[in-house]
Amino acid sequence: MRSAPPRTKSAISRTRARTSLVAALCGAVALSGCAAISPKAPEVVAPAPGPAADVAALVDAMNARERNLDSLQTAAVMEYRNGDDHVKAREQIVLKRPSSMRVDAMSPFGVAMVVAARDDNLQIFDSSNNTFMHGVASARTLARFVRIPMAPRDAIGLMMAIAPVQDRRAPDRVADEGPMKILAYKNGNGDEDELGFEAGELRMVRGRASQGAIAYEVRYASYHDIGGVMFPYEVDAEFPGAQSRVSFRYQRPIVNGVVQDSIFVLTPGPTSKTVEIGAARDSTSGFNG
Repeated sequence: MRSAPPRTKSAISRTRARTSLVAALCGAVALSGCAAISPKAPEVVAPAPGPAADVAALVDAMNARERNLDSLQTAAVMEYRNGDDHVKAREQIVLKRPSSMRVDAMSPFGVAMVVAARDDNLQIFDSSNNTFMHGVASARTLARFVRIPMAPRDAIGLMMAIAPVQDRRAPDRVADEGPMKILAYKNGNGDEDELGFEAGELRMVRGRASQGAIAYEVRYASYHDIGGVMFPYEVDAEFPGAQSRVSFRYQRPIVNGVVQDSIFVLTPGPTSKTVEIGAARDSTSGFNG
C-alpha cells in the first residue's frame, strides 16, 4: 500500500486559511443571529409636558408672586360707576402687605381727602371741611371711602394682582375659558375662587358664592416688567352685589419700595373736627362725594 505523499508547506497554509475563514464566517453568523433574536433595548424618551405639569407651573408662579410682592406706590386714575354715580379722580396710592393702605384723592387744588387703613383701623381726613374721621376698616367702610367693598387685606390683594387663595395647592377644578386656563379653589364656607391665567400671567380673579352667583370679578391687563416682577398697569373690578365697577390705571408704579409704617397713621390738626365714621355718614360719603 502506497503512502500518501507528504503535504507541502503551501498546502498546509491554504488549509489553515480555509479553516480560519470558515470559523470566522460561523462566528459572524452566530453573532448576527444573536442580534436578530435579542429584544431591542427600549428608547428612553422624556415625557412631554401635559396639563398636570402646566397647572403645577401656574401654581408655582402664583406662590412665587405671593412671596415676592410686598408693597406698591403709584399715581393712579381711579374711575367708579354705580348706577348714575360716576366718579373719576387722580389718586396717590400706597399699599403694604398684608393690610396697610393709604389713598390720597387729589383735586385741582391739592389733596382733597386722605384715607389710611392699617389692620382693622381706618382714618380719614377730609380737607374740605377740616374733618378727621376714624373707625373700623371693613368691607363696608372701604366700599364707602375707597370704592372697593372688601376688607383691607383683600382689597390690597385685588389692587396688587395677588390671588386670594390661602392654601395654594393643586386646584379643585381646572377648566378652559376662551384663552384662559381657569384654576378653581373651594373655600371652607363653600364659596369658590376662580383664577384665570393667560400666557402665564394672572388675568382674572372671580369669586363665586356657594350658590354659584358671582360676588366679584377682577380683570388685569397691560403687564410690564418692573425690576423683574411682572405687574399689571390696568385693574378693572366689578361687584354685582353692590352693582358697582371700579378701575385703576397705574402710572409709574414702584414695586417693593421702602414704605414706612408711619405713613398709614394720620394725626388730626389742633383745629380739626374729630368724628367717628358712623356719625359722619350724613356729612360725607367718600371721595368727591
